[in-house]
Amino acid sequence: MAIERPDLGHGIGLRPKHFSDVLERPPAVQWVEATSENYMARGGRPLAVLEKVRRDLPVVLHGVSLSIGSTDELNQRYLRDLRSLVARIEPALVSDHLCWGSHGGRYAHDLWPLPYTEEALAHVAERVARVQELLGRQIALENVSSYVAFRESRMAEWEFLAEVAERADCGILLDLNNVYVSARNHGFDPAAYLAAIPPQRVVQFHLAGHSDQGRWLLDSHDGAVPDPVWQLYLLAVRRFGAVPTLVEWDDHIPALETLVAESRKAARIEREALAA
Repeated sequence: MAIERPDLGHGIGLRPKHFSDVLERPPAVQWVEATSENYMARGGRPLAVLEKVRRDLPVVLHGVSLSIGSTDELNQRYLRDLRSLVARIEPALVSDHLCWGSHGGRYAHDLWPLPYTEEALAHVAERVARVQELLGRQIALENVSSYVAFRESRMAEWEFLAEVAERADCGILLDLNNVYVSARNHGFDPAAYLAAIPPQRVVQFHLAGHSDQGRWLLDSHDGAVPDPVWQLYLLAVRRFGAVPTLVEWDDHIPALETLVAESRKAARIEREALAA
């Protein structure tokens, strides 16, 4: 089976700082992405805002707590809440991260990388299949940034990501900032990463900023998209074509107009890459 890539264009993340702005008028973008966990309550202002936005624009739900790589049992309550939110919002895509962030029922609220082994690959693919069956739809998994590696790994990250998507029959949310951050931290070629990802599995891009800590980069999402990530985006568009693209900005969040301008820059770069 394949996964369908929605024709969404360019969007931004829906953040509480901008709720008043988006209630006054829809943001000048083509879609928005909402962090799933922030809208799982049965009521309240966040859900009311999301429903208002959904009447005007397509919405993508992006989770941070699935912990698909954990050895804990899948959290059935979380999945039921997510399924209810999906039914309510009818998102264009549902995604989470290829990582683990829980152990023994305790959540670390972080996105930890996996060992790239055959055992981990089989474990993750089986869990993704179960999640998709419960939700009644395919999901996409995002590559995370990393700062350490496992000695036990027997394959490259990009090989692991591509094989998970094929075995589980799911999509890939390709975070280009994470590719660049991890490439700098671990010393691999980000272009080689892109070249190994199957185009038919990529359903979304993320773009974001990072912080230079000297010997390593931190995936901080606290500033504008830097030039090296824009350059990687140009390469990605040439390889994968027009892919729904989101600009993430999660700390030191600017005015809505600044975020919209970043999204428009992404659209301009895409047009130039496709024309070339």
